[in-house]
Amino acid sequence: MSYLLNAFALLIEIAFDAVATLFVLRLLAEACRVDFHNPLSQFIYRYSNPVLAPIRRVLPNWRRINLAALLVAFAAMLLKRLVLLALVGLAPRPLGLVVMALADLLDFVLLLYLVLVFGWSLLSLFQVDYRQPLLRLAGTIVEPLLRPLRGKLVFGQIDFSPTVAIIVLLLARMLIAAPLLNLGAQWAGG
Repeated sequence: MSYLLNAFALLIEIAFDAVATLFVLRLLAEACRVDFHNPLSQFIYRYSNPVLAPIRRVLPNWRRINLAALLVAFAAMLLKRLVLLALVGLAPRPLGLVVMALADLLDFVLLLYLVLVFGWSLLSLFQVDYRQPLLRLAGTIVEPLLRPLRGKLVFGQIDFSPTVAIIVLLLARMLIAAPLLNLGAQWAGG
């Protein structure tokens, strides 16, 4: 690809990933029951609700999982992959495109959790105000992931549960998301 095409592809990825971030955060915030009075929660709700409200009338929640938010995040990944492939002149097969978009969404969620767990554990080393809206949101989203490990991996005064969670997330990206993306790429072009 040319340098201009690479730059354009980067801008496309940033735009679609920003949309996916909004809807994945909405999905995680509802699943983890984030405090609605948090200004960041209100921001996420305010900007995702106009898109989700019509879809939610048709597609209800399933066990605290906002299927409408999941569908919109998947659609964002599908469109991103379609636009990026069209940019280089490829017309993928539909099944391969769907599998690649699913792998992209899975990888995106794993990477988002990886960043949240790393940032949360890094901030726990310092004296910070946990009433700050970003920390409250991140803490509520990260806590269900770390709760099963809390207290079981403490050596001295150090809790290694975030380290184990980060390793598991990295392994999931390598062993689940990457092979799924390769499978989708084979089906899309092969």
